[in-house]
Amino acid sequence: MPDYRIIVDLSDRQLILLDGDTVVRSFPVGIGRMVTRTPTGEYRIINKQANPGGPFGVLWMGLSKPHYGIHGTNDPSSIGKLVSHGCIRMYNEDVLALSSLVPIGTRVTIRP
Repeated sequence: MPDYRIIVDLSDRQLILLDGDTVVRSFPVGIGRMVTRTPTGEYRIINKQANPGGPFGVLWMGLSKPHYGIHGTNDPSSIGKLVSHGCIRMYNEDVLALSSLVPIGTRVTIRP
Protein backbone atom coordinates (compact mmCIF):
# COMPACT_ATOMS: atom_id res chain seq x y z
CA MET A 1 0.00 0.00 0.00
CA PRO A 2 1.59 3.31 -1.06
CA ASP A 3 2.22 6.03 1.51
CA TYR A 4 1.55 9.03 -0.71
CA ARG A 5 2.08 12.62 0.27
CA ILE A 6 2.28 15.80 -1.75
CA ILE A 7 4.78 18.64 -1.49
CA VAL A 8 4.07 21.89 -3.30
CA ASP A 9 7.26 23.91 -3.74
CA LEU A 10 6.16 27.48 -4.39
CA SER A 11 9.61 28.77 -5.34
CA ASP A 12 10.02 26.07 -8.02
CA ARG A 13 6.29 26.07 -8.92
CA GLN A 14 6.29 22.29 -8.74
CA LEU A 15 4.00 19.74 -7.13
CA ILE A 16 5.90 16.62 -6.07
CA LEU A 17 4.16 13.33 -5.33
CA LEU A 18 6.09 11.15 -2.89
CA ASP A 19 5.62 7.55 -1.83
CA GLY A 20 7.42 7.57 1.50
CA ASP A 21 10.65 9.38 0.60
CA THR A 22 10.65 8.37 -3.08
CA VAL A 23 9.59 10.86 -5.75
CA VAL A 24 6.87 9.24 -7.88
CA ARG A 25 5.93 12.18 -10.14
CA SER A 26 6.54 15.89 -10.42
CA PHE A 27 4.16 18.37 -12.05
CA PRO A 28 4.42 22.07 -12.96
CA VAL A 29 1.82 24.26 -11.22
CA GLY A 30 0.44 27.78 -11.25
CA ILE A 31 0.24 29.44 -7.83
CA GLY A 32 -1.19 32.52 -6.10
CA ARG A 33 -0.38 36.07 -7.11
CA MET A 34 1.55 38.39 -4.79
CA VAL A 35 -1.68 39.81 -3.33
CA THR A 36 -3.38 36.41 -3.03
CA ARG A 37 -0.46 34.16 -2.13
CA THR A 38 -0.78 30.40 -1.85
CA PRO A 39 -0.76 29.66 1.90
CA THR A 40 2.17 27.64 3.24
CA GLY A 41 1.64 24.91 5.81
CA GLU A 42 0.37 21.39 6.35
CA TYR A 43 -3.00 20.38 4.95
CA ARG A 44 -4.95 17.35 3.76
CA ILE A 45 -7.10 16.64 0.73
CA ILE A 46 -10.65 16.60 2.10
CA ASN A 47 -12.77 16.17 -1.04
CA LYS A 48 -12.74 15.71 -4.80
CA GLN A 49 -15.19 17.04 -7.34
CA ALA A 50 -15.19 16.21 -11.04
CA ASN A 51 -16.15 18.94 -13.53
CA PRO A 52 -16.58 21.73 -10.95
CA GLY A 53 -17.08 24.32 -13.70
CA GLY A 54 -15.63 27.78 -14.17
CA PRO A 55 -11.86 28.20 -14.05
CA PHE A 56 -11.29 24.95 -12.13
CA GLY A 57 -10.84 22.68 -15.13
CA VAL A 58 -11.82 19.02 -15.01
CA LEU A 59 -11.27 18.37 -11.28
CA TRP A 60 -11.15 20.05 -7.86
CA MET A 61 -9.41 18.55 -4.83
CA GLY A 62 -10.27 20.62 -1.77
CA LEU A 63 -7.72 21.19 0.97
CA SER A 64 -8.35 21.29 4.72
CA LYS A 65 -7.82 25.08 4.50
CA PRO A 66 -11.27 26.35 3.48
CA HIS A 67 -11.58 27.81 -0.04
CA TYR A 68 -8.20 26.42 -1.18
CA GLY A 69 -7.53 23.47 -3.42
CA ILE A 70 -5.56 21.75 -6.12
CA HIS A 71 -7.41 21.93 -9.42
CA GLY A 72 -7.25 21.85 -13.18
CA THR A 73 -7.53 24.96 -15.31
CA ASN A 74 -9.36 26.29 -18.33
CA ASP A 75 -6.23 28.37 -19.11
CA PRO A 76 -3.23 26.06 -19.66
CA SER A 77 -0.96 29.07 -20.35
CA SER A 78 -1.25 29.99 -16.64
CA ILE A 79 0.74 26.95 -15.46
CA GLY A 80 4.13 27.96 -14.06
CA LYS A 81 2.99 31.49 -13.28
CA LEU A 82 1.76 33.57 -10.33
CA VAL A 83 -1.87 33.74 -11.40
CA SER A 84 -4.37 32.28 -8.96
CA HIS A 85 -6.24 33.54 -5.91
CA GLY A 86 -4.13 31.16 -3.82
CA CYS A 87 -5.07 27.76 -5.22
CA ILE A 88 -2.70 25.36 -6.94
CA ARG A 89 -3.44 25.05 -10.66
CA MET A 90 -2.42 22.06 -12.73
CA TYR A 91 -2.83 20.99 -16.33
CA ASN A 92 -6.12 19.06 -16.58
CA GLU A 93 -4.41 15.79 -17.56
CA ASP A 94 -1.97 16.19 -14.63
CA VAL A 95 -4.66 16.80 -12.01
CA LEU A 96 -6.56 13.73 -13.27
CA ALA A 97 -3.39 11.61 -13.05
CA LEU A 98 -2.67 12.88 -9.53
CA SER A 99 -6.24 12.39 -8.36
CA SER A 100 -6.25 8.79 -9.59
CA LEU A 101 -3.28 8.05 -7.31
CA VAL A 102 -3.99 9.96 -4.09
CA PRO A 103 -6.91 9.23 -1.78
CA ILE A 104 -8.87 11.73 0.29
CA GLY A 105 -6.84 12.32 3.44
CA THR A 106 -3.50 12.60 1.61
CA ARG A 107 -1.11 15.01 3.34
CA VAL A 108 -0.22 18.16 1.40
CA THR A 109 2.75 20.28 2.48
CA ILE A 110 3.01 23.72 0.86
CA ARG A 111 6.45 25.25 1.33
CA PRO A 112 7.84 28.66 0.28
